[in-house]
Amino acid sequence: MLKGLRNAKKNTIVTDMISGVIIALVSIPISMGYAQIAGLPPQYGLYGSVLPVLLFGLFSSSPQYIFGVDAAPAALVGGTLASLGIAYASAEAMALVPVITFFVGIWLLLFYLLKFGTLTRFVSSPVMGGFITGICTTIILMQTPKLFGGQSGVGEIKELLPHIAHEFQESFNAPSLVTAAVCIFVILLSKKLAPKFPMSAVVMTLAAGVQYFTDICSRFSIKLLPSVERGAGEFIVPLFTLERCYTGITAGFTIAVVIASETLLAEQNFAMKNDYRIDDNSELLAFSVCNTAAAFIGVCPVNGSVSRTSMNDQFKGRSQLTSLTAAGVMFLILMFATGMISYLPVPVLTSIVVCALWSGTEFSLAGKLFKSSKKEFWIFMAAFAGVLIFGTIYGVVIGVILSFLNVVIRISRPPTSFLGVIPGRNHFYDLATYAKARPIKNVVIYHFGGNLFFANVSRFTSEIEDSVSSGTKYVIVDAGGIGSLDSTGAEALGTLYRKLQKRSIKLFLAEHSSRVNEELRTYGLGFIIESGGVRKTITDALAAVGYYRPYELCGNYEAKTVTDDTAILQEFEWAFGKDAEKYLELYTKKILRKAKAIDKDSAEASEEYAHLWDGISPISDHVLLDHMERRVTELSKKYNISEKTIRHVISEHRKTLVNQGYVSHEG
Repeated sequence: MLKGLRNAKKNTIVTDMISGVIIALVSIPISMGYAQIAGLPPQYGLYGSVLPVLLFGLFSSSPQYIFGVDAAPAALVGGTLASLGIAYASAEAMALVPVITFFVGIWLLLFYLLKFGTLTRFVSSPVMGGFITGICTTIILMQTPKLFGGQSGVGEIKELLPHIAHEFQESFNAPSLVTAAVCIFVILLSKKLAPKFPMSAVVMTLAAGVQYFTDICSRFSIKLLPSVERGAGEFIVPLFTLERCYTGITAGFTIAVVIASETLLAEQNFAMKNDYRIDDNSELLAFSVCNTAAAFIGVCPVNGSVSRTSMNDQFKGRSQLTSLTAAGVMFLILMFATGMISYLPVPVLTSIVVCALWSGTEFSLAGKLFKSSKKEFWIFMAAFAGVLIFGTIYGVVIGVILSFLNVVIRISRPPTSFLGVIPGRNHFYDLATYAKARPIKNVVIYHFGGNLFFANVSRFTSEIEDSVSSGTKYVIVDAGGIGSLDSTGAEALGTLYRKLQKRSIKLFLAEHSSRVNEELRTYGLGFIIESGGVRKTITDALAAVGYYRPYELCGNYEAKTVTDDTAILQEFEWAFGKDAEKYLELYTKKILRKAKAIDKDSAEASEEYAHLWDGISPISDHVLLDHMERRVTELSKKYNISEKTIRHVISEHRKTLVNQGYVSHEG
């Protein structure tokens, strides 16, 4: 308990409480609407915004997530009642809903005991982002008709779009739409210009005040929230019968799965975005406590609310003091101020909800993924579309399946390369990347960057076999990336070893951990070790067959044309890949522009010259120095700086590198 309150600090108490007040006010129309969807009178949504929210604030490990009456569980309960032919707000509805809610709490408790919370660790960021964006978009579509005077909808996009069109034809009210549009514009503009200003609260207060003094909504037929009787509800004991228990157990399981998956994924998303941790499994206990309590006050199942959490995030709420404040404010409203509810215009409150939901979408993440990883972009879109088209559970399932397929594809195609040496250097280099790299005569050095198992072993064997020529005598596998192998991988490795042996080619494994040797022995490949086929390093494997530096290089290898600039660029290619030239020029420009502003005659000049290189690794400094030294005249003209100053910059920093031991005096 109280984990979510640990972030409460003196400098955040005010913002947490302000956020709580706003969330309580915004929860009024949301909770009332979802209570009706669940088949209960609207005031039951307000009852569900007191005790469950208070308990969540005490039990949750998340410092900012908000709980309450929400869309998915309400829609599932409403669907259950409709399938049974139970009328809205009837005595049977009032009796069955608490039983369903009770069993939701029991199922969530069972999930907690079975530690199902840890399953969220296997859900990737694209899945979470697509999932949250799908939920936000779905709820925006649900709420859209209320912007122009209609009733909110339920279901997925295939039900929501026709509902929006129907409500537009039947209930369109231009003043409502204008009011909503102005509110959305003001809130979004305020968020851009003054993100910390609580514009939503101001808009809500002004709208209620204007209605109170002018009754303008009545004149323009703008809907207001319905009046609510005073009181915070009553404590009840659910009425269990065999039939209700059966319905509660079956419907409760589905609802519990929705609550667990939707809320945990959303909580993880906010935790990652705001750099804190939550305890997945203890959250399930919090969900169970809240829903069990909700059953004893007669309300529908409660769930994490993406819209209200987005609003809390927007107003910088950083502890569960926000939830405690929201519960307290809602209690005070129910006890003493229910009259004010009927002065709140529906389009204004819906606009606030829509703005909060829009800020909770992750379309920016989709844009980044589109540029960086098309596969992850499509995983995001699949989870997003899955939620929109099929609903919460199916959206998650689709996204998770695609995530695992992506993992399988990645590990079935690990990075591979063929290695050689650069004369005068000690390491082994990728022949495809480094222009000066040359293969060693009669030797194939092959790097395999993943575990060897059934899904990638064919690539391993085929790439090695294709690389072998008539002159090949030795194949050395750089197995530093192989942490383990399965039976299929072991069998293929043994077959490859014998096949090469028949062609008088010796196969070595090098750079791997001792664990791989243990697995080789376990799978009956100990003969590879006993025959000297494993070596600790590539250099050791070469030495075992009499190859020592400087190695004899392959004479018929056509190396790429190597210029001085290409050789300089190799260091940056390793770090920046295809953007190497851009970053080489960027750092050069940065240094010379700073150098141009230094007064060489000032007392501080020496120290200022030293700081020219701040933010650049000393290992790459000599590369930049060589680059600048070869282009002094060109750089002088390009940046309008004297050649003397450029040479002075180079000379001063070479001295620094020599003193620090990064380059020798000869270098």
